Amino acid sequence: MGSDMYVIGTAGHVDHGKSTLVEALTGIDPDRLQEEKERGMTIDLGFAWLELPNGEEVSIVDVPGHERFVNNMLAGVGGIDLAMLVIAADESVMPQTREHLAILDLLKISIGVVVLTKIDMVSDEWIELVGADIEDALRETSLEGSEIYPVSALKGTGISELLLGIQNLIQDSPQKRDVGRPRLPIDRAFTITGFGTVVTGTLIDGSLAVGQEVELATMGQFTRVRGLQTHLRKQEEVLPGTRVAANLIGVSQDEILRGEVLTVPGLLSPTEAVDVRLRVIPDSPQQLRHNMYLTLHTGSVEVVARLRLLDKDVVEPGDDAWAQLKLDKPIVVMKGDYFVVRSNQTTLGGGRVIETHAQRHRRRHAPTIERLALMDGGTDAEVILTTVDSLEPGEFDDVVKRTNMNAQTVSGVLEAMLQDDMVVILDNANIGSGSLIYSKDGWVSVGIRTKKALYSYHNQFPLRRGAPKEELRSRLEMTQMVFNLALPLLEKEAILVEQGALVKLPDHKPALTDSQTTEASTYLALLVEGCYSPSTERAPDAELLNFLVDEHKVIKLNDNVVYAVDVYSDMVVRVSEFIGINGQITVADVRDLFNTSRKYAIALLDHMDQRRITRRIGDARVLR
Repeated sequence: MGSDMYVIGTAGHVDHGKSTLVEALTGIDPDRLQEEKERGMTIDLGFAWLELPNGEEVSIVDVPGHERFVNNMLAGVGGIDLAMLVIAADESVMPQTREHLAILDLLKISIGVVVLTKIDMVSDEWIELVGADIEDALRETSLEGSEIYPVSALKGTGISELLLGIQNLIQDSPQKRDVGRPRLPIDRAFTITGFGTVVTGTLIDGSLAVGQEVELATMGQFTRVRGLQTHLRKQEEVLPGTRVAANLIGVSQDEILRGEVLTVPGLLSPTEAVDVRLRVIPDSPQQLRHNMYLTLHTGSVEVVARLRLLDKDVVEPGDDAWAQLKLDKPIVVMKGDYFVVRSNQTTLGGGRVIETHAQRHRRRHAPTIERLALMDGGTDAEVILTTVDSLEPGEFDDVVKRTNMNAQTVSGVLEAMLQDDMVVILDNANIGSGSLIYSKDGWVSVGIRTKKALYSYHNQFPLRRGAPKEELRSRLEMTQMVFNLALPLLEKEAILVEQGALVKLPDHKPALTDSQTTEASTYLALLVEGCYSPSTERAPDAELLNFLVDEHKVIKLNDNVVYAVDVYSDMVVRVSEFIGINGQITVADVRDLFNTSRKYAIALLDHMDQRRITRRIGDARVLR
């Protein structure tokens, strides 16, 4: 078995012989439901696999052809590498053939073969005519120029040529993307007695192993992988591109809805709005209008969505537009995922997800359109920068998720952008999980906002040495973590100065106005004059008083009692000497010592306790 697994998806009109063909190729009947056996029609996704001439195994997802079942087809199509479009020679290209072809085209599936079935029922001339018809239908789609293989599944004619053709296409197809972020969009969930819940899907973007902790991302439930199977064989690990059955621990089958995604914990969070690049198929029976309702299909999800067109009012068949899809219920998707929109049993269009957690935008807003165009078609650096811009600051893991790139790519690009002075990374010892990233412009704006906030604080409180850090943090609306990482850099860039618990602008010095200077000297003279029993009546306003405290002119013992600094120091020395001689001091001793009242004596001793000069024992104080 090769290290890479591939998935072939069959598509085509109902009754064109897909299931019979799959059985001829694989020996497995994909119609697993009894109901399908009886009706001879594939309702749900059938699964089988075939062995190529070189011994490699390839999964086949046999998707239903009948139009009611197109949504099931989409559930399977998300993980398809190679399309096998099945067309019956006796009926040629039908409307549903065209619809399936349009869907394959919207999902950008560009590797494929056309299988012309039932050739035993028609003449050679007819086969040639149908061949021309098919080439015509493929023109200007992603499958243009694909090889046509005439076969008869019942007689086995052409089957070995078809297998060889598939093998050659697969050998030339690109390696499966493994970005270490496995996602399994679930298309079926069922219970097996003795094992519990089993889910199936096509694994993309990473591998899964037995015992691994995983999350059902839409419902946010954590579970563990008990067992893995691919093609009915037990596996310890499964690689991207594999059809997988995963046995989960402790989840009941009825909780899991189709459209759920099994992934690593914390990778995906549900969203209710996505920005997209939308294309309306040329055959669409109607134009798409702003605010109309559609059914969105992506991965194995089907959900009603409201279409918000961002750059026009209607999109005509064959045209493109920038749009936002507002979803009826939360789903999980990644940037770059393909989707299809339908209405009343008809495929109207589809495209790619550009932004997974979209904000509401103003319509016809040039900067928004520009940003989406960069997110869609920009270089890695442009995509990362645009993403960081929208998060400001971008947390590294978040940027990785939103851009849907792997972590190595993101850290490599950020490293180069840092050298080119395009980004600022807080705590950039090593770029990786936990790093906080600003665009250069974003960081400059943080600096400007910081200066403004401090300037307005100093203006409001000119006598204060600085603003409490918490005050600045809330004015900048930063989380504690971002603020703690930003401060040292803001100080290094001389935007602010830290002083203990305060921050200030570098040139800020508290200064008194003339009238405040007069008021301060009068008050200080009053305190000196009052000596050990200073007046408690004529205190200045709180701002001026705190300024005098900061300037070490006065000492505030409590809300009422304030001493001139020299008087206070003298009292502390004398109390300490008294205790040195007598071993202790009481409130009454202090009162007598300074010929003052009990109010001042208590205030002084409490303050000396707070400063840990003295310690209270019963009614007395001793030196610490």
